[in-house]
Amino acid sequence: MRYIRFAFLGALAVVLIAVAMANRSMVELQLLPDELASLLSFQQTLSLPLFLVFFGGIVFGLLIGFVWEWLREHKHRAAAAERKTEVRKLERELKKTQAERDKDKDEVLAILDQSA
Repeated sequence: MRYIRFAFLGALAVVLIAVAMANRSMVELQLLPDELASLLSFQQTLSLPLFLVFFGGIVFGLLIGFVWEWLREHKHRAAAAERKTEVRKLERELKKTQAERDKDKDEVLAILDQSA
């Protein structure tokens, strides 16, 4: 299975390098459209190779997806934390109840009851 993963990653690397080599031409990215930039008198441009725009878009999309999913699963994480807190509370209560039950017993019998 490990060799299949390495083969897949190698093939993916070859494809990504081929895409990068085929799209090395420089492109100019503008922050705002020309009309809006002239209205606001703020013109920001950036020249990058086209493959960086492709790969940057992919990475940006993945980051947005990860953040979106993390926010969406907040209720599940909160519920799990609440259950964990409840379990700890019940375990403490159980130990307290067992200690009260075993306070009049012989120490050896109390230890045997706890281990069972």
